[in-house]
Amino acid sequence: MSLAPRAVLVHRRTEYEELLARHGTHGQAAFFLSSRGRSIDEVARRHEDTRQALREVAAAVPLTWRSTRVERADLDRFLFAPEDVVVVVGQDGLVANTAKYLSGQPVVGIDTDPGRNPGVLVRHRRTEAAALLRTATATARADELTMVEAVADDTQRLLALNEIYLGPPGHQTARYRLDEDGGDGPGEAQASSGVLVGTGTGATGWLRSLWRERGSSLALPAPCDARLLWFVREAWPSPVTGTSRVAGELGRGQGLRLTVESDRLVVFGDGMEADALELTWGQSVRLGIAERSLRLVV
Repeated sequence: MSLAPRAVLVHRRTEYEELLARHGTHGQAAFFLSSRGRSIDEVARRHEDTRQALREVAAAVPLTWRSTRVERADLDRFLFAPEDVVVVVGQDGLVANTAKYLSGQPVVGIDTDPGRNPGVLVRHRRTEAAALLRTATATARADELTMVEAVADDTQRLLALNEIYLGPPGHQTARYRLDEDGGDGPGEAQASSGVLVGTGTGATGWLRSLWRERGSSLALPAPCDARLLWFVREAWPSPVTGTSRVAGELGRGQGLRLTVESDRLVVFGDGMEADALELTWGQSVRLGIAERSLRLVV
């Protein structure tokens, strides 16, 4: 007998909850914000809107389904199952934070604050949740969003929906050798503030910022395109480091390879620096299009 679907509601703490955790009481939080020229009223209103959205989405789950909730901070400890339907209730970034832990489950994005969020990934309103959940199965119509992965030579692996960053853990300089698959020789030695490899979904954020800053002639990929763009950040020319390879494009089956020449570099995706790979001198990592994609229900 197959299991009934399980709705997994993914959410994160609101700004109001974070303020209470830091300052203890509503009054202390209000005083803190007022000292910085802000009122707690708007923060509390957005908190209640988010809580109400969660209540409405939870009530929309079909009665024959199972359901559970998971906070963003607990995603790396939560076990998603094949029959899950993942409902992200929050901001676009929360979908990206969730994507790396999934393996083909359909994702429904519910925008808790329309007009404040861009709505690139959380495309639906809370009032649409019931209709969406009735059809959000393995055969639901969905966009297959391209993801990027990093695979280290010791088999460590990292997935991301927007981008993967490789660089120093602090503000030091990253040193490494960079080459694309099939390149001749050891690659180019570089010193920089890191390397960013991004997808078409990431082209609405950090990747786009670098692309604009460079005035790049490369075409930005769309979210479903099997293309990645990569940029080296602030490459430094010296007698032993070069700057001839600072941007490029990767298609399916192509990869960018970096060999570490620093004591320690980190690799993290979608801004989740706490969940990073750590690489040491002599290790190598390959970045390219992931076999897995994100199934975002349309």
